[in-house]
Amino acid sequence: MQTSDFLNLLGGLALFLYGMQMMSNGLEAAAGNRMQKILERLTANRFIGVLVGAGITALIQSSSATTVMVVGFVNSGMMTLRQAVWIIMGANIGTTITGQLIALDVGAIAPLMAFLGVAIAMFIKNKQVQHYGHILAGLGILFIGMDFMSAAMMPLRDSPAFVELITNFSNPLIGITAGALFTALIQSSSASVGILQALAVSGVIGLPTAVYVLFGQNIGTCITAILASIGTSRSAKRTTIIHLMFNIIGTTIFTFACMTTPLTTLVSSWTPSNPAAQIANMHTLFNVVTTILLIPFGTQLAGLAVRILPEHPSEKAEGFRLKYINVIPEARSRESHLGTSAIAIHNIGNELSRMAGMVSENIRESFDSVQSGTTQNLSSVTKREEYVDYLNKEISSYISSFMGQQALASI
Repeated sequence: MQTSDFLNLLGGLALFLYGMQMMSNGLEAAAGNRMQKILERLTANRFIGVLVGAGITALIQSSSATTVMVVGFVNSGMMTLRQAVWIIMGANIGTTITGQLIALDVGAIAPLMAFLGVAIAMFIKNKQVQHYGHILAGLGILFIGMDFMSAAMMPLRDSPAFVELITNFSNPLIGITAGALFTALIQSSSASVGILQALAVSGVIGLPTAVYVLFGQNIGTCITAILASIGTSRSAKRTTIIHLMFNIIGTTIFTFACMTTPLTTLVSSWTPSNPAAQIANMHTLFNVVTTILLIPFGTQLAGLAVRILPEHPSEKAEGFRLKYINVIPEARSRESHLGTSAIAIHNIGNELSRMAGMVSENIRESFDSVQSGTTQNLSSVTKREEYVDYLNKEISSYISSFMGQQALASI
């Protein structure tokens, strides 16, 4: 690969990722508070839960984002672990929409889409219409980046070293590991699948080799939710375990199927002249079939997650800590980015109720001490008062930080 090809590859990747982010942000902004309203109407019905998960993910174009939201809902008590199972299954289906969009052969009109989208966003004053402009512009930029990457990777077909490297991915273990690590690194299965599609379009990789990388990408996308669950309740952590189990089980089933049946040949025959569509179709098939197979066992998955991470009522954290609010800066930023202000407000309310309970207990013990004329409760009252001061400071800091992020996001 020449230097110019490498620079074109980097530029194409930058355009691709930026276009995907712009499209995703536009879709999220256009959806407004609909995601929260949908979740408020959520029932325990597994099929409705799957549809809700798929719909939300199709709107925001990120299964990781949906799963992070679910982690927040479970952590705040707004959603049960069993409900989370169905949402996660649907999220895995909804994320395949991005790959199907990328597979559309619209490269010739991509510059026009980008131009019209930018024009709408710049010259139309209506905010809602501007969001649609961002969606269109992002989609156009995404396709332009895709074309740049595909063209830049064409020479790699004639590179013996690169061909040998790609050939190694036909080994299921190597392919799955590579896909999982790469997706965990960039924290976006949609982006990593899109890059895999670009490799396929350039002729560098075929579906029989790409499938194992694709399956690994489904596992790698779990890392975002795992990071978001740091500092949350055990129930929230179990949500990420369910997400990981779903993708590991699906990967195991489909890897065995690809090794023992002509599944890749069948999927290739649906769109023989469109390698990007072949990968998108396999991605969709993977998640739809895995959901169909596992949806009867959602309760068992939740139970298994509890077995893996059991409750320890006697386990108490040392020192002062927030119970419902995630104080990790990265998680704060992610909460704001996902538009989950309803979750944050609910969690703040829970922390305030917890603090109010401590204040009430202090008042009661103080009156008891005054009436009895003893100081036996003084130590516990003092300790609890320090805890209340800590909570007051941390909650106030969180509210200021979160409101600042919301204000910046609305600009």
